Amino acid sequence: MADALSVVPVAVLRNLADKLYERRKNAALEVEGIVKQLAVNGEHDKITAVINLLTNEFTYSLQANHRKGGLIGLAAATVGLTTEAAQHLEQIVPPVLNSFSDQDSRVRYYACEALYNIAKVVRGDFIIFFNQIFDALCKLSADSDANVQSAAHLLDRLVKDIVTESDQFCIEEFIPLLRERMNVLNPYVRQFLVGWITVLDSVPDIDMLGFLPDFLDGLFNMLSDSSHEIRQQADSALSEFLQEIKNSPSVDYGRMAEILVQRAGSPDEFTRLTAITWINEFVKLGGDQLVPYYADILGVILPCISDKEEKIRVVAREINEELCAIKGDPSEAFDVGAILSIARRQLSSEWEATRIEALHWISTLLNRHRTEVLTFLNDIFDTLLKALSDPSDEVVLC
Repeated sequence: MADALSVVPVAVLRNLADKLYERRKNAALEVEGIVKQLAVNGEHDKITAVINLLTNEFTYSLQANHRKGGLIGLAAATVGLTTEAAQHLEQIVPPVLNSFSDQDSRVRYYACEALYNIAKVVRGDFIIFFNQIFDALCKLSADSDANVQSAAHLLDRLVKDIVTESDQFCIEEFIPLLRERMNVLNPYVRQFLVGWITVLDSVPDIDMLGFLPDFLDGLFNMLSDSSHEIRQQADSALSEFLQEIKNSPSVDYGRMAEILVQRAGSPDEFTRLTAITWINEFVKLGGDQLVPYYADILGVILPCISDKEEKIRVVAREINEELCAIKGDPSEAFDVGAILSIARRQLSSEWEATRIEALHWISTLLNRHRTEVLTFLNDIFDTLLKALSDPSDEVVLC
């Protein structure tokens, strides 16, 4: 600290903690000039001492004005360092990040402003702190103070710009961070997350599609949000990914099929429609990869054939016909027993159209895989007998 006091006049330090913003700002300009001169002289030990002073005596002070002064001072020091700032970032950034959770909203606001000015100077060197910054921005996007929210929004835009032009960004480290936040219900956080997914997906060198199974369920969850804007953003992101899937030579259909099957049974109409639209494309594109999931898919498609929403009924029928047209081989993961079990269960559906399609499936399997079906006869015989007394003539005929 003695080192720092020998280069930063006491009057400057006093003004840096003043309650008036103008005085703090002028003191910060003085700090910038001092640090700039020290950098020219190569006196990095003294620069370290100045940063330590700003951190320990100001940003970690119990006085709010000291904390505000420390933040503007750290940003000013970074501007003074210009191209040499990178080597001091490990000292500069953590106290600023720490201030994002300050109980005083003005301190949080100045922390956003300080980090914005630091990021503008160091650009890509900033990426090493990306995960902590993302975490902080995620919380600030839902801050109780509107000014803090809008300052965080500006910082977020700058960080997005830096990430999209950086070749040091590590998507593998980022995905777990995204995944654990995808089921947050706060509307501001949801918008923040969809915004990041969309931006990262637009960067040619970042393969977001490869990680889609990690956050697909979260996007589907947002389709039933009470805010129209969030539903629209999630739908737009999903449409973009579906388009990419159609154009991609290798896709992990299996993991995503499990998610889609869950979502196709959603009580929300829009979610159901989107899920079965995806399933429809998957059945066309996924081929053999989807064979182990046929029974699960059929389990959600048969009830959708009787959905109250016509669009859903139309897509469900289309998928049902596509599945029926695929001649599965029991020796290659095509599970006759599982499909029969689904058909049997759907025979007790309250909807006639679903019961009829379930019988069509039993009939189709009997024609194609008679030997296998007969081994399950005990399981399905009682249900078939019951169907003979069904109130619907067509079901009885089937």
